[in-house]
Amino acid sequence: MLTTLKQIVQEVSRTPELDAALNRLVTLVKKAMEVDSCSIYLANYDKQQLILAATNGLDQGAVGKVRIGFYEGVIGLVGQREEPLNIENVHQHPHFKHYPEVKEENYNAFLGTPIIYQRKVLGVMTIQQTQMRRFSPDEEAFLVTLATQIALEIANANMLGELIQSESMAQPSGPQMVNGVPGASGLAMGIGVTWNQQVLLSTLVNRRHQNEAYEIIAYRDAVEITRAEVKALSLGLDESLPDDIKAIFTMYDQLLDANSLGREVEKRIKDGWNAATSLKLVVEDYAARFKAMQDPYMQERAVDIIDLSNRILGYILNPTKKPRQFPDKPFILVADEITASMLAECPSDMLQGVISINGSQNSHAAILARALGIPAIMGIASILPSLLDQKTLLIDGYSGAITISPEPQQAREFKQLIAEEQNLNDRIDALSNEPSITLDHHDMHLYVNTGLVVKQELADNTNIKGVGLFRTEIPFMQSDHFPPEQAQYELYRSILQASPDKDITMRTLDVGGDKPLSYLPIVEDNPFLGWRGIRITLDQPEIFLVQARAMIRASEDYTNLQIMLPMITTISEVKEAKRLLQQAFFEVKEESNDPHSMMMPKLGIMLEVPAVVYQLPKFAEHVDFFSVGSNDLTQYLLAVDRNNPRVSSLYNSFHPSVLAVLQEIVTQAYQLNRPITVCGELAGDPAGAVLLMAMGYEKLSMNAHNIRKINWVIRSIELKHSQQLLADVMMLDNPNEVKTYVDTFLETHGLGGLVRAGA
Repeated sequence: MLTTLKQIVQEVSRTPELDAALNRLVTLVKKAMEVDSCSIYLANYDKQQLILAATNGLDQGAVGKVRIGFYEGVIGLVGQREEPLNIENVHQHPHFKHYPEVKEENYNAFLGTPIIYQRKVLGVMTIQQTQMRRFSPDEEAFLVTLATQIALEIANANMLGELIQSESMAQPSGPQMVNGVPGASGLAMGIGVTWNQQVLLSTLVNRRHQNEAYEIIAYRDAVEITRAEVKALSLGLDESLPDDIKAIFTMYDQLLDANSLGREVEKRIKDGWNAATSLKLVVEDYAARFKAMQDPYMQERAVDIIDLSNRILGYILNPTKKPRQFPDKPFILVADEITASMLAECPSDMLQGVISINGSQNSHAAILARALGIPAIMGIASILPSLLDQKTLLIDGYSGAITISPEPQQAREFKQLIAEEQNLNDRIDALSNEPSITLDHHDMHLYVNTGLVVKQELADNTNIKGVGLFRTEIPFMQSDHFPPEQAQYELYRSILQASPDKDITMRTLDVGGDKPLSYLPIVEDNPFLGWRGIRITLDQPEIFLVQARAMIRASEDYTNLQIMLPMITTISEVKEAKRLLQQAFFEVKEESNDPHSMMMPKLGIMLEVPAVVYQLPKFAEHVDFFSVGSNDLTQYLLAVDRNNPRVSSLYNSFHPSVLAVLQEIVTQAYQLNRPITVCGELAGDPAGAVLLMAMGYEKLSMNAHNIRKINWVIRSIELKHSQQLLADVMMLDNPNEVKTYVDTFLETHGLGGLVRAGA
């Protein structure tokens, strides 16, 4: 039956319309289980009813008309109990209620199971038979399993069906809500504009050629036109954007080089394929390699390669392609896969936000949207872009919510929120360079978590005290091999030189888990608990030593380098890492022209594995500072994979246990006389920053775009008030209650704009 189950789920998932999906489902189930009837009832929570939505066996005229109260009949009982109900003769059941419209008088055996998604009953699925009997355990297990697997498809098909229904009406039936993944924060309102790609590699039919020379010329001409187009798009970008954002287009230019795609495409042409097909074959191979990588950032590079190649393809097939036309009013760009080049092509004065049906927070589109300051929402499941075209859209980049065709009053209120947000941002920016001191004169130190653009981020904000976390893995991930010592040295040296008066904390290579290297493939059942962080570099000491030498060489003549070890669990790991660091230090010292001036950098560890919390006194004997990695600490403490959509809602840094551990850490750090920093998303959250400050943390490290916001929060409150707040929330036992309580505190201190924005 497993094969049958898979076939049913796959066929329903390929049917986007709600009615068609449900009708196909009941037909397939009836046939597979060899029963006389199969029906689906969907829940309407507004009216507290279960509505007959599809049937194969009951009277078709009853569909949409029979409405059963949540507490009525055996159907209501299934939903109420949230468990299967298997009855030999349903007419004799005390909860049976006769609905003459369905014409079920001849059916006796009844099996019903709830359809539940994310703890919410979406409906009830039933099968019935004329003969009196109890359905077998295998039949019951099959229906329960099917209901479990089909729940997500029904949830998505239900939303899509509502959109299609309103699409077909002269007047929309009312606003519709869709939720996705926040890609870039902010609020925006505009008309949805769908990016229609006329020609795609994915739909191209492979063909051979008759003239090799002609096809090579056609390919080269298309590349040159595309190169000029990409250059124009790059030049049109705001000059204030960081270098790594502009590097997106540098990567495009490198791919257009004859030594990249060109050589392989022309080889395919010489094998007999035409230019378009040759491009498709090469690009699909490239894209498959990137998609096979586990790292989300690297997977998204497949999107960039396909986007660029679709542009080339367009010019191969239509060399005189006309420029795209955009509306002369505010709009929201919508596409299956938003790419960086699409954003660069849009008029910046009219582009208000973006919606990418696919994609993630790691896509270049999301990165560029954040840099441009426009909200973005990614990963909208089971929605066709065409359904959003030319509709008024309200998008909330903080929560990932989209409102389609809002009511006039709703649109006016949202427009007011946008104005308030802009006013709030102006106020925050006006105080961005003021010191981070509370109203009762308590000094806080804000640091930045960064990658390749550290120099610019430090230069842009004088309020940043230094780098709390430099992710050294990013250069490793952008290469197809381990970077040599000299390359690492030059990068680290340039960073230390740029801000010699500010502490720069460099974390040793932290890969594995959700950050594998393409040239160091790691296949594990549970990568987050596997070979990652310090475990890899200690097992491969040559990697550790090369990086350590590069860091220590870079710090010669400087005193601002701090080295931090990730994923530490035991004292022995710190001892072994110190031994390797000392070996590297003495090697570099022997090679130095001025060995007497060299000093060993300070060494610290990340506190992200709960086990270290109970060994802090021992660790303090071997390291100079601590840094809390709040993201992983929360994940491990709560046993929740925050990247898993089924359980990500359980990930909550305001969980009382997380707060208790954070308090324990800072208390011990003070007793041990060891500096302590928090570098994680909690530090960049206004509610989190207030609680951390109250606990005693004085150093918070966060992404650069949160620095100004947290600085404003700190300057708007008193430490003593935050300490009273902390005492109150420590008495609560629900993370949502904690967050609500802190949000209320922020509102009473004039920081309600941040709460409303979902910051």
